[in-house]
Amino acid sequence: MSTISLSSSIAYLPRKSASNCSLRTSFLVPLNVNNTRLRTTALSSAAKPLAVVAMSMEAGVGVMATKLGMMSFFEANGKVVPVTVVGFKEGNIVTQVKTLATDGYDAVQVGYRRVRDRKLNKPELGHLEKAGAIPMRHLQEFRLQSVEGFESNQKLVFEELFKEGDLVDVSGITIGKGFQGGIKRHNFRRGQMTHGSKSHRALGSIGAGTTPGRVYKGKKMPGRMGGTKTKIRKLKVVKIDSDLNVVMLKGALPGKPGNLLRIAPAKIVGKNIPKN
Repeated sequence: MSTISLSSSIAYLPRKSASNCSLRTSFLVPLNVNNTRLRTTALSSAAKPLAVVAMSMEAGVGVMATKLGMMSFFEANGKVVPVTVVGFKEGNIVTQVKTLATDGYDAVQVGYRRVRDRKLNKPELGHLEKAGAIPMRHLQEFRLQSVEGFESNQKLVFEELFKEGDLVDVSGITIGKGFQGGIKRHNFRRGQMTHGSKSHRALGSIGAGTTPGRVYKGKKMPGRMGGTKTKIRKLKVVKIDSDLNVVMLKGALPGKPGNLLRIAPAKIVGKNIPKN
């Protein structure tokens, strides 16, 4: 195995004057700032701070819940409404209040679903013990315009945040379907099954030949279907049952029964969130 020393590799470098170039690397010898020509204007005290990239603004604080199943609900006028029953396990406790001064943005972190201590690692347990909260499996943030009135270990109750008739946004993980073809995944039409056709459920052409000589990005093709985060917007709160600790939301929600859901007030631009 042959090796190349630093001195031999230097011989192939272009010749420069000693005042402009030094062959001593920065990890061997400390850099001499006086001999380097660096622009220091960008490092001045008047430079703008880096912007903090965070999640999108919420219309208000929300809660986490567990999907139980679907049923039919009869309204007072006899109309049948398909609803999804959502239950609540122990949790929905504020674990951290983030402010603009400490974290760069205002948000409320909420924990959900109590678990045993051995189910969490020490950093997770230490974070929850600092807030005085119980061990919980899920932690999610709700970015708000103002975090006044929130404190650590505060219990969030659905009945106090929402009422019947309100509109909510529900997000969760959809049911995973595995690797599926174009017909099931993208609602493509199949070819003729008779009359001598040899194209039944095949995808078909995926592009031209020499021009462009490639497949365009985003082309609808077979692949993994489901198992992604989806948000269903503006669902109506049909019924709140405090005795059973369940809520009925109009329509279908992502995931199977037992799936984790995130419920937040529906975003209406210009009404509960700013236009900009």
